Amino acid sequence: MHNLKELRNNLDNFKKKLKDRNIQFDINDFNLKDVLNRDLISKKEKLENEKKLLSKSKNKSNFERSKIISKEIFELNKKQTLSQNELNKIVFSLPNLALECVPIGKDEKSNRLIKKSGAIKNFSFNVKSHVELGAVKKNIDFDTAIKLSGSRFVILKDKFALLERALINFMLDTHVINFKYTEISPPLIVNEDVMFGTGQLPKFKDDQFEIKFNNTDERKFLIPTAEVVLTNLVRKSIIERNVLPKRFVASTPCFRKEAGSYGKDVKGMIRQHQFYKVELVSIVEPNKCSEELERMLKCACSILDKLEIPYQVVLLSSGDMGFSAEKTYDIEAWIPSENKYREISSCSSCGSFQARRMGAKYKSESGNEFVGTLNGSGLAVGRLMIAMIENNQNEDGSINIPNVLKKYMNNLEKI
Repeated sequence: MHNLKELRNNLDNFKKKLKDRNIQFDINDFNLKDVLNRDLISKKEKLENEKKLLSKSKNKSNFERSKIISKEIFELNKKQTLSQNELNKIVFSLPNLALECVPIGKDEKSNRLIKKSGAIKNFSFNVKSHVELGAVKKNIDFDTAIKLSGSRFVILKDKFALLERALINFMLDTHVINFKYTEISPPLIVNEDVMFGTGQLPKFKDDQFEIKFNNTDERKFLIPTAEVVLTNLVRKSIIERNVLPKRFVASTPCFRKEAGSYGKDVKGMIRQHQFYKVELVSIVEPNKCSEELERMLKCACSILDKLEIPYQVVLLSSGDMGFSAEKTYDIEAWIPSENKYREISSCSSCGSFQARRMGAKYKSESGNEFVGTLNGSGLAVGRLMIAMIENNQNEDGSINIPNVLKKYMNNLEKI
């Protein structure tokens, strides 16, 4: 969320920066709603001060005037609430601004390649997709999942279920032991305020799975990513500076409607309504965000390095970044059956954008200031399975187990 005072004082700059994010910011509409809202607040405060002065007077003739003022305040308060809601609709829907180092562009066509890593294998046979490899014994079973839950769900069986668990444990151990992240086992259901804090609401409500409870108006949601809960661990708090940075990691199921993605990646495990992800979150001083983003990127890339899976890193353009991000790197793993790289992680710095929505601050030398937040997949488990299965396949359909995974796979050589 943006500072309202900064927004008012730099409208032309915000309009230009928001255009880089594919947002047309109507300055006139904002000004009209902002001026109206401030005018109503000013009138209300003036009447409240008058009422306060009357209450101190012992003159009984002021009683009727006080009653009239109370009614006027009540009516003004109703109008100002509606006015504030209209202004909030504008402010809450504005994405974070891109940093100067981010390439300007409307979409992924303007993304900038940062590096490639790992050698792409030259297979001596026709490679199979993860769907084909898993279909032999129905160990990757989409048909039964459809009967149970509908499309975009999957059932993993036997050694493939073990492989999923092995990858999760391997990643958690790597991030906790090697990179000193604190492991968290968080709730999978959160309230509306928490979803607002990281930017999922109100703009992306159509992507969320909302849960209906009886006898309450409180809204609850299945988490679309552990970023939501891990980042909100510091909401509505003031953190001591000496405990920063805070680094959290969690493995959780994630739930997304994938609204707007109909027809995209309908075959296989690329785009599911439910999937596992190992998520990294950092809470830092705002001036440490850039440094922390590079560290987080290295932590995520190390998983692919250890598994010897080829990948590339791209810096996303201003028009391709997520809502809360000021700078984002995507890590894309090589998928042999598609003969291309596929996103397996996004690592983003959000500056103080989310902290302002959450009310998360730290004690700086100059007073209480909003923290900086970062998040990244470390990695998406389903997509990592796809990359690992396809890059390690043999002509007979068996799959070699990378050395670093063997202890998590009961010392199996292949499946």
